[in-house]
Amino acid sequence: MVKNKKELQKIENEIIKREKVNVLKNFALIEAMYKEAVFLRVFPMKNTLEGLEIDLKFAKVINSVS
Repeated sequence: MVKNKKELQKIENEIIKREKVNVLKNFALIEAMYKEAVFLRVFPMKNTLEGLEIDLKFAKVINSVS
């Protein structure tokens, strides 16, 4: 459990500032995830509204937690 949230946030912000964005690597990751989704037949979706009710229930539960 984190005892000092402000100190943790400060450390995280310093790490983010030091990291450099690698756009080519990010695009390669996105492309690989897309290919995997197509391979698993998850994407493109046949019925875009399929499972929406479940997603809304999850969102309601997650947003109710403070």
